[in-house]
Amino acid sequence: MDALAQIDAFEAAALAAIAACGDDAALEQVRIEYLGARSGQLKELQAILGKVPKEEKPAVGKRFNEVKTAVTAALDAAKGKAGGSTPVVAAGPGVDYTLPGVRPALGKRHPLMQTIAEFKDIMGRFGFTACDGPEIEDERHNFEALNIPEVHPARDPLDNFYLATARHGSGAARLMRSQTSTVQIRVMESSRPPIRVVSVGRVYRPDEIDATHHCMFHQMEGLMVGTDVTMAQLKTTLRLFAQAYLGADVTVRFRPSFFPFTEPSVEVDMSMDAAGTRWLEIGGAGMVDPNVLRAVGYDPDEFTGFAFGLGVERFAMRRYGVPDIRLFTENDVRFLRQF
Repeated sequence: MDALAQIDAFEAAALAAIAACGDDAALEQVRIEYLGARSGQLKELQAILGKVPKEEKPAVGKRFNEVKTAVTAALDAAKGKAGGSTPVVAAGPGVDYTLPGVRPALGKRHPLMQTIAEFKDIMGRFGFTACDGPEIEDERHNFEALNIPEVHPARDPLDNFYLATARHGSGAARLMRSQTSTVQIRVMESSRPPIRVVSVGRVYRPDEIDATHHCMFHQMEGLMVGTDVTMAQLKTTLRLFAQAYLGADVTVRFRPSFFPFTEPSVEVDMSMDAAGTRWLEIGGAGMVDPNVLRAVGYDPDEFTGFAFGLGVERFAMRRYGVPDIRLFTENDVRFLRQF
């Protein structure tokens, strides 16, 4: 009997055996007999293929694959008619479906995102509206409109993250914003007083990284412009904000300083202990410089305003007793799970 005849005989016998089965147990025995991987007739038939003359192998191989597919399909169809294969149930105790399920592990918001949300909520109660601006800025919004001239040391390329493709290519220079004060310029360019807004976001400076400094951190910028805004309102706003977030026992102090975009200007510190022996700078503030008002088309004889920029990380450090600002960005789950 040649190879093709043996393949045809195998197909006829296998299909007949499958048709004669009445349950899954009988079908399993037929599967083992005809399609078994170790001792099935199909494996024996496959061995014949190696002895077929070279010129006949394409036709014989094609017929072999057709028969194998047909027998396998017939076996699967017969299992479906017989009710399908019997599921294998793992040994062990039964499941009590009346018991509470296992609660899936849920993630938490990053402590800085929690802090930012609370900042916006507190300032919202003070009447400030949250707004936002781009992190990639041009020199007008990051420097020029903020009364920072081209010769000012704050514009040194070593003190900013300029984007090389923009600086050496065509068009104006671009940089990662070094302060959220850029947002106050954009707000004043697009609206008229009265203005009362805050913006919270990332800023970038090539500072040396240590326990209280980082090259990327978060600021909350506040701006209030109107016809009778005063320094007293600024100091009251900052004190009330610090007490709302940190508690009534926090002490805030103001030190005279200088910023190109505010006049007069102050540095804002908060106490890091009850005794007032340790202080941490949390930001800068002051009355909006008249040159900044002119840069956005406001008349400084008609309008006054105050602005402040506060470090989000430093407030979180004070509230949660975090000794090192780097912990917020190291992504250690053991640290993050505490919040």
